[in-house]
Amino acid sequence: MADAEFLDRILTMEIGRCTEAAAVAASKMIGRGDKNGADQAAVAALREALNKLEIDGMVVIGEGERDEAPMLFIGEKVGTKRGPAVDIALDPLEGTDLTAKGMGNALAVVAMATKGTMLHAPDTYMDKIAVGPGYPDGVVDLDASVEENIRELAKAKRVQPSDITLCVLDRERHLHIIEAARGIGARIMLIPDGDVAGVFHTTDPSTGIDLYVGQGGAPEGVLAAAALRCVGGQMQGRLVFRNDDEKARAARAGITDLNRKYGLTDLCGGDVFFAATGVTNGAMLDGVKWEPGHVTTHTVVMRSKTGTIRYIHARTRR
Repeated sequence: MADAEFLDRILTMEIGRCTEAAAVAASKMIGRGDKNGADQAAVAALREALNKLEIDGMVVIGEGERDEAPMLFIGEKVGTKRGPAVDIALDPLEGTDLTAKGMGNALAVVAMATKGTMLHAPDTYMDKIAVGPGYPDGVVDLDASVEENIRELAKAKRVQPSDITLCVLDRERHLHIIEAARGIGARIMLIPDGDVAGVFHTTDPSTGIDLYVGQGGAPEGVLAAAALRCVGGQMQGRLVFRNDDEKARAARAGITDLNRKYGLTDLCGGDVFFAATGVTNGAMLDGVKWEPGHVTTHTVVMRSKTGTIRYIHARTRR
């Protein structure tokens, strides 16, 4: 038991080193207008780092299905195969466009959980709603109106709806959310990309974001749920299918109830580790900085079992 706990402690820090490697590799492409090159650099660095871990890991949320992604594809085995069996969800570079354009809030993200406890989310959209920790269960609901959710959250915070800030992806499909929220006086923070970061920001009051709502990637929903599991937040999601091909993807992932509303532990259960490293400067994490002789990174590492959150500023010789 002591050895298992020791291994757990090592893994908590080691997945942070994995996201650091991906972030540093991607940072060399900041502002160069090549989002695919940035993503490929992050993928290669992350894969190399994961394969050094003493785990028997399988990628359940990755770069895509095997015929679409040469590395870190869904179903790929990573690690030395000598450690615990774990599910892995990852986004080597969340915010490829943000990186290519030199914009903020690009991240390298990895989550790891007990084998069989992560939703094998297909590459489709997902309707999502999320809040951070400290609220009564069910304070928001995916099936409630935007106005109702804002009022209930304001009531729980003992503030007015005008004091609530929503984070929403800047997409035409979200115009009704934006109009409804502003209609009762709430504030909107629009983000161009990166809905893992959007949900992630609800975990820290210093960001000023109270609520994340809208439609984004389903795989990113699982990654975001992993972060919320570690801090005690709440999240609900429902898959959205635009065509038969996307329904077929769900079938291949073992999903039979296409209308199911997923709760937080449905998306990511078990003992969860989560790490994110800033690639570009963001609300919670600084971006990678290159200086003469060294590179600095800013990483957050969290674990659901202990509720521990560590922020790590690393300075490495190069």
